[in-house]
Amino acid sequence: MKVRIDSERCQGHGRCYDLAPDLFGEDDEGYGTVLGGGAVPADREQDARLAAANCPERAIDVLKEA
Repeated sequence: MKVRIDSERCQGHGRCYDLAPDLFGEDDEGYGTVLGGGAVPADREQDARLAAANCPERAIDVLKEA
């Protein structure tokens, strides 16, 4: 699984990096960033989904890898 943040939709609420700080970080202006190239370890998939579900702008995309 991978995650990505749509920078056009992100408003910088910070819920992603509050809920999953090992998957998401923040830039100098407080907007969310994806850590580690977006790869989500199998044991952290629940956290990735939780962060995506709690994003007010739905700026986080959860992608299944083939």
